[in-house]
Amino acid sequence: MFTGLIEDCGVVTSIKRLVESAEIEIKTALTPQIKVGDSISVNGTCLTAKAISPNSFIADVMVQTLRLTSLSDIAVGDQVNLELALLSGSRMGGHIVQGHVDGVGEVIENSTGEKWNKLVIRIPQHLAKYVVNQGSIAIDGVSLTVGEIKGDLVTLWLIPETLAKTNLDSKLTGSKLNVEVDLLAKYVERLMKAGE
Repeated sequence: MFTGLIEDCGVVTSIKRLVESAEIEIKTALTPQIKVGDSISVNGTCLTAKAISPNSFIADVMVQTLRLTSLSDIAVGDQVNLELALLSGSRMGGHIVQGHVDGVGEVIENSTGEKWNKLVIRIPQHLAKYVVNQGSIAIDGVSLTVGEIKGDLVTLWLIPETLAKTNLDSKLTGSKLNVEVDLLAKYVERLMKAGE
């Protein structure tokens, strides 16, 4: 489990594409805290560290993950948002993020304001019902508050802290982003359907 508070922007240093999977290596300052087998959120996708060097870690990306996330488009040199799994007893500053991506959204607008960016994302239509104004959403692993939702368009306001600590500032119109909707909304829907 994660909180959506990004700890580092790592850099993809190598990608080995295999028949039904890929192996990615990511350079990060977090390596002293990572052990083999640890879960790491990479752009909001929960991956497992399988090898660690002093400056980087390696993780496998399975075919299902490639099919359902934006990691299929990742390239050497790309910056990725990284978060280590939540430790018991830690502060929960963001919201509950599983690292289980629900779909891939597309940047419609990323415009700079005086002290923030306005980020508008088109999310998959079937996910819109789980998003509410002032609710939580994870975009590329970043816990954000929904400013507005109209149909399948979600407007988010990125504060300077978010812009400084994540890769969202660099996302251009047309960029693909991983979307994880609030887990609680999915549970409420399931419980209501069970009561019918």
